[in-house]
Amino acid sequence: MSKLTKRKKLFKEKVDRDTLYSLGEAINLLKQVSNAKFDETVDVVLRLGVDPRKADQMVRGTCSLPNGLGKEVRVLVFAKGEKELEARNSGADYVGADDLIEKIQKENWFEFDRVVATPDMMGMVGKIGRILGPRGLMPNPKLGTVTFDLASVVKNIKAGQVEFRVDKGGNLHAPVGKTSFAEEKLKENIETLIDAVKRLKPSSSKGVYMKNCALSSTMGPGIKVDLQNS
Repeated sequence: MSKLTKRKKLFKEKVDRDTLYSLGEAINLLKQVSNAKFDETVDVVLRLGVDPRKADQMVRGTCSLPNGLGKEVRVLVFAKGEKELEARNSGADYVGADDLIEKIQKENWFEFDRVVATPDMMGMVGKIGRILGPRGLMPNPKLGTVTFDLASVVKNIKAGQVEFRVDKGGNLHAPVGKTSFAEEKLKENIETLIDAVKRLKPSSSKGVYMKNCALSSTMGPGIKVDLQNS
C-alpha cells in the first residue's frame, strides 16, 4: 500500500469528498490546500443534464471573466491586408496567412492558445481544420472567432474571455483564474461562468440542468459545490 504524501494527507484532512460546500467555502478550502510551488490554475467542472449527441443540446459558448484569467493568452489571427494591421495593433501575438498555416503543418507548431480568423480566410484555414479542430482551436463564427471585428475580439480574449464546450459525457470544464486571486475575485469569475452556462440551457433539455459542480486547482483535489445554496 502506497504511503500518503504530505500533500495527500493535507487533502484528506481538509476536504471531505462527500460533502457539498457552498461556493465561498469551496474557494476557501481550495486556497488552503493549494500549496504547490507555482501559481496553480483554478478550474470549474459542471455536470450538465444534456445529451451532447443531440445537436440541439450542445452547450458551447464564451464569457468574459470580470477579473481575467491571471495569465497571458496567446492569440493567433489569420488575416490579410488592413485586417492584418488591425490585428497586430490590437495585441495579437501572431498574425499571418499562408506562412502560419505552413508553420503549423510542417513544424507541428502550437505556441498559441486561441485562434481568430476573418471570414475571407476560412477557406484557407479549413485546410488545417483536422489539426486545429481536435485541439479546440478551430475558429468558429458561433463563438465570435470568425469575424472582421478583430480589434474587439482580440482585446476581449486578452482580457480574460473563456471558451467552453460540453464534452461527450455531459461535462463542461473551464479555467476561472489562479489560486493567488483573492477569494472574492475567484467567486465573481465562477459566478460569471455559471450564469453564462445557465443562459445557454437548451429548450429541449429536461429535468435538472446543472447536476453537479466541482472546483479544483492544478495539483489539488476536486471540491464539490452546492449550487443550490451558493
